[in-house]
Amino acid sequence: MFIQTEATPNPTTLKFMPGQNVMGDQPPADFPNAQAAEASPLASALFALDHVTGVFLGADFITVTKDDAEWQHIKPAILTTIMDHFVAGLPVMHANASRSTDNDDTAAEVSGPDAEIIGAIKQLLDTRVRPAVAQDGGDIVFHGYTDGVVSLHMRGACAGCPSATATLKHGIENLLKHYIPSITEVRAVM
Repeated sequence: MFIQTEATPNPTTLKFMPGQNVMGDQPPADFPNAQAAEASPLASALFALDHVTGVFLGADFITVTKDDAEWQHIKPAILTTIMDHFVAGLPVMHANASRSTDNDDTAAEVSGPDAEIIGAIKQLLDTRVRPAVAQDGGDIVFHGYTDGVVSLHMRGACAGCPSATATLKHGIENLLKHYIPSITEVRAVM
């Protein structure tokens, strides 16, 4: 098994691509700490390593966030853990894992005066924004819309990324304003 790695715009996060499905068609899973990772044998194994502070599981990639350790010192252990997991045929998520994801709102029906705007926002995020940020090892999820302000939650490599504010303000905000003139601002939420 050959696992490719790729730098992300976030220097504390590295993208690992095992050459096979990780989450596949399931929604991405964000594990900001070891307790949250209990739903995933893979994320739990990664958190068992020293210096791992975050794990994000995408369709076909894994991003790992570290503390102040150097990648050259911890990358071999991460690669070994990922390879051992997939070679052993272990599941990425526990079958009975009930986890709430920030993606659950994308399937929920929205009603009220802003339903059309929210639907358009979600469609733009799903078709134009999320694929682009997934290439950088992250994800951006719709959190809410009120009085022209769109709230988004940044996950994976996007969370804590030094360029995230620029991406949010100059990229995503401009895109959404272009297609939906009633949008006045885009904000990140934790």
